[in-house]
Amino acid sequence: MSRYHNGHALIAENYGKVSALHFDPVEKKPLYHFYPGRIIFSIGSTGCNLHCQFCQNSEISQTSPEDFYPAQEYAPRDLVSLALQRKENIGIAYTYNEPAVWFEYMLDIASLSSAAGLKNVMVTNGFINTAPLDQLMPFMDAYSVDLKAFTEDFYRRITKAKLEPVKESLRHIRRAGRHLEVTNLVIPGLNDDDGTFEDMCRWIAGELGPETVLHLSRYFPTYKMSIPGTPLMTLIRLHELAVKYLDYVFIGNITLPEGNDTLCRNCKHLVISRKGYLTNVEGLDNEGRCKNCGNFVAPV
Repeated sequence: MSRYHNGHALIAENYGKVSALHFDPVEKKPLYHFYPGRIIFSIGSTGCNLHCQFCQNSEISQTSPEDFYPAQEYAPRDLVSLALQRKENIGIAYTYNEPAVWFEYMLDIASLSSAAGLKNVMVTNGFINTAPLDQLMPFMDAYSVDLKAFTEDFYRRITKAKLEPVKESLRHIRRAGRHLEVTNLVIPGLNDDDGTFEDMCRWIAGELGPETVLHLSRYFPTYKMSIPGTPLMTLIRLHELAVKYLDYVFIGNITLPEGNDTLCRNCKHLVISRKGYLTNVEGLDNEGRCKNCGNFVAPV
């Protein structure tokens, strides 16, 4: 995170600087139970407050504003105007790199976006203090949080951060009543131990609720990590463990015949089917309730 003091205040050097913008399927965030099948305007800047050895977007996350080229500059109102140009767009997602490091910019955009009737989504590692998280909360409708592992040792060695602040962010988001989905990138030999993984699933079920969506994502070697990619059977094994505690568990970063559809937690009726990013919301009514039993699943 790059900031300097101008004699009066800290100034964010990446304010207004955009590394990427695109209209994406909301499932790509990943969010499976937040307006499924819709698109969202996604924007990113540069930098991160973690230094993960396996960073999936190191070209923008592990660089500084002055070193990234070609960054484009947009005023917050200009990005909101772009988002409004697509009538089917539900809102703005702050993603691609860690949005906490461009907090001021995100907050300014989100306040304007919310006033314009758009939804706001923060795709984050969750390593953020409670005070700034509270500042964002009135404007954020959904959070996709990357819970990278469930041991302090992993966070200290592999990400140069700490686990407990991430857990507190997750609790805080849940207490605030915002939509929350959790992603866990499974890395062979580092965070795929069955016992620790089950501890994580029990914690999610107990602290955040068994209805919390969990995405198990396949790791591929990148940046500073050369460990071979996650075996398919590892993902299937962990999925089987996770569904003992959580109602909605999905496998990502790989195409499988199972592990991607949503079955109603109450009656097990198929309500959302997925093939890649092609989503069919056949089993939900206009209020996002299961057509078979009336259980609420997702806003549509």
